[in-house]
Amino acid sequence: MAEKTFKLEEIPHVSEFSNHGEFKATKTRNTATFQEKGQSKDKVVGSLEEAIRLSGLKDGMTISFHHHFRNGDHVINQVVAKLAEMGFKNLTLASSSLASVHAPLIEYIEQGVITHIETSGMRGELAERVSRGLMDFPVIFRSHGGRAEAVASGELHIDVAFLGAPSCDPFGNANGYSRDDDDSIMCGSMGYARPDARMADTTIIITNNLVKFPNTPCAIPESDVDYIVLVDDIGDPKGIMGGATRYTKNPKELIIAKTAAEAVKAAGYVYDGFSMQMGSGGASLATARYLRQMMIDEGIKCRFALGGITGQIAAMHEEGLIEKILDVQSFDLDAAMSLKKNHCHQQSDSPTYAAYRREAAVNQLDFVILSALEVDTDFNVNVLTGSDGVIRGAIGGHPDTAEGAALSVIVCPLTRGRIPCVVPKVNHVVTPGSVVDVVVTEQGVAVNPARPEVAEKLKAAGLPVATIESRADRAERSVGKPDPIKFKDKIVGVVMYRDNTVIDVVKQIDED
Repeated sequence: MAEKTFKLEEIPHVSEFSNHGEFKATKTRNTATFQEKGQSKDKVVGSLEEAIRLSGLKDGMTISFHHHFRNGDHVINQVVAKLAEMGFKNLTLASSSLASVHAPLIEYIEQGVITHIETSGMRGELAERVSRGLMDFPVIFRSHGGRAEAVASGELHIDVAFLGAPSCDPFGNANGYSRDDDDSIMCGSMGYARPDARMADTTIIITNNLVKFPNTPCAIPESDVDYIVLVDDIGDPKGIMGGATRYTKNPKELIIAKTAAEAVKAAGYVYDGFSMQMGSGGASLATARYLRQMMIDEGIKCRFALGGITGQIAAMHEEGLIEKILDVQSFDLDAAMSLKKNHCHQQSDSPTYAAYRREAAVNQLDFVILSALEVDTDFNVNVLTGSDGVIRGAIGGHPDTAEGAALSVIVCPLTRGRIPCVVPKVNHVVTPGSVVDVVVTEQGVAVNPARPEVAEKLKAAGLPVATIESRADRAERSVGKPDPIKFKDKIVGVVMYRDNTVIDVVKQIDED
């Protein structure tokens, strides 16, 4: 085949070149000083309404938010109220999670402003109403890793992201704390906001703290931000941060925690240079306390801690017991302050943390300690719905870390009050038993039959190993067998596994 040739004049944009092939400079430079430039063009707009109009948002589109403000969040309600006032309808609300503070959304769902929701979890009155059939379309529940994957692939396409930030400069560099103002509202890591900022068609930062450029280090860079809105209030610090981490004094939780620490050590996953993730529940926090003493006694260190980070993990880092922290969400003020001052305490976005179709940090975990609302004799775990079938929790990173870690340990009491927590069959499966290795209760340890080598090591260490069936029997003998929950046919929630396939559905509770 003859080689195809081109004449110079046929090459696109050839008019920009002189006859001698030299590029003709057509751009003009801005020779103003930095101060003069800062006083001219920036991304700050006059109001939330103006930013919404500039974003091009239309009925039927998808809006997103993050949940780093937790139960202190004032951004979602503020934005959706403005959208209702402006007459928007049929919007999909895709928040990384929802809390009790978001009960005002009920009104906007009833008005048809919000018709679809995608989230990791839901609590309070909103969750109660959804469980009773509030919405015409079921809520899509994704794990943190599953959501990150869906956003990256476009399966969850975000038209406009509204992201609250405790600090932002006029060009969009935003962060979960401020270097300039120690008294500002803090949320610490903004790991769940970062993929939204990166992938949304339009990103709007909402802040109450406009700082000088450059706001470094930043969680969200200016290149991912289109507009900035300055408001008086983005959240309540009391709801964002629960204060310093407190150790549990509950004897049952302390027994569980001590046993869990002994189990991971006996299984061979506590060594010099190990990696771990802890939940934020009482037993999980106490497990870290027992592990800390083991590390001191044996002179070993943790290479890195991952996930939602508490002040206790931050304190171990400052003691030199944990070398590095990868923080996707700061659970308390101590953790947020550590992120601000310790350079080896780093923010991690949700794809880096737990995305399914790429190498994620969860896959480097030696072990993870996870809580549960209930676990069944097939080792399936439910962290989304209560014993009454009502939505009252969140998937979070539960299935992501359980599958990714070399050893996944579930800590839960045998019973809560008069309610069994180890049961023949969970109400809803969030984390499948195939990725759960050990269940620790205050009345013994159960090991998945798929991990016989772990069972042998725990028995050799003198731990009280028993079958999961015997734990369920004991729970039932202790509190009795609950009446089965009645459900209607209507599906109110769809539970997605971390690979974004459906693992279960949640049906409307039947109270007739």
